[in-house]
Amino acid sequence: MLVFRAVHILLIEDDTEAAKFLVKGLRESGYAVDHAADGREGLFRATEGQFDLVVTDRMLPHIDGLAIIQLMRQKGITTPVLVLSALGTVDDRVRGLKAGGDDYLTKPFAFAELLARIEALSRRRSSVPETTKLRVADLELDLLARSVTRGGRDIDLTARELKLLEFLMRRAGQVVTRTMLLEGVWDLHFDPQSNLIDVHISRLRQAIDRGSDRPLIHTVRGSGYVLRSEA
Repeated sequence: MLVFRAVHILLIEDDTEAAKFLVKGLRESGYAVDHAADGREGLFRATEGQFDLVVTDRMLPHIDGLAIIQLMRQKGITTPVLVLSALGTVDDRVRGLKAGGDDYLTKPFAFAELLARIEALSRRRSSVPETTKLRVADLELDLLARSVTRGGRDIDLTARELKLLEFLMRRAGQVVTRTMLLEGVWDLHFDPQSNLIDVHISRLRQAIDRGSDRPLIHTVRGSGYVLRSEA
């Protein structure tokens, strides 16, 4: 059986207010959105994560938007990219497209036009169904039954723990930061400065890794967490 999911967008934008506006508007329009605040983080997320669409500003700290696109294409990543830029001459737009961008929208723009461009770019992927089961090593999550097994052992999880596990499994092998977890699992756009994440990760780790000589959930000191079969 097949299910459909929301289009997952990576927004790379260094302007804090613009990013807040775009993230809020896109989420209210039904998209799942991750935000990177500079070019370096954007490149890491774009090349390590699994996104349906990347929306990037052109002028960014550390690495500019066009360089991000070129590096993505060099790595064989075909994710559609929409460039947002205040540079709006014909030559600027041509450079953006030649760098590997799929569309180019000049600032300032109407949000309705941004949505239309995103819909057009994501249409090719939005109709592609995905399987209902996620698997990493001997760990399996059935998205329809909302059940988890590891090596044939049934694992009981709360709804939040299931969401956290799904988030980690969809990014298996990728380091996920506290910010990514807060936004993707709890829909919080600030750090409450509590042990919220640590407590849930600890409970999930105990449930998943208990009785196994091969832990799957690893702490990456100073960065976050990663779910992978290797130590």
